[in-house]
Amino acid sequence: MAKVRITDLLLRTIIGIHDWERKKKQDVIINIVLEYDSRQSRKLDSIKTAVDYRSLAKRIIEEVESSQFFLLESLVDFILKMVMENSKVKQATVRVDKPHALRFARSVSVELSFKR
Repeated sequence: MAKVRITDLLLRTIIGIHDWERKKKQDVIINIVLEYDSRQSRKLDSIKTAVDYRSLAKRIIEEVESSQFFLLESLVDFILKMVMENSKVKQATVRVDKPHALRFARSVSVELSFKR
């Protein structure tokens, strides 16, 4: 199994429950670890048999930045479902950090995993 990591993808979206959070996009930092059987892609050296992480990241950027969420849990679930749409992905973990969500904390994060 190959592990693909998308690390510290910095995006902006509407996230939060307070009125002021609903008016202006805020930073979120997305980390994804996905696993897939890479034997065929290693053998053929072809993107057609691999998980195209560039296309996945591009889709996540487009979808997240054009969406709105009240809860981090909902945003993480939204991203995890996109990752798992690719049937090659056997397992994935998505973590989203919301910087400065709490005073005196660098960030608050939520993490979800799914395994086929």
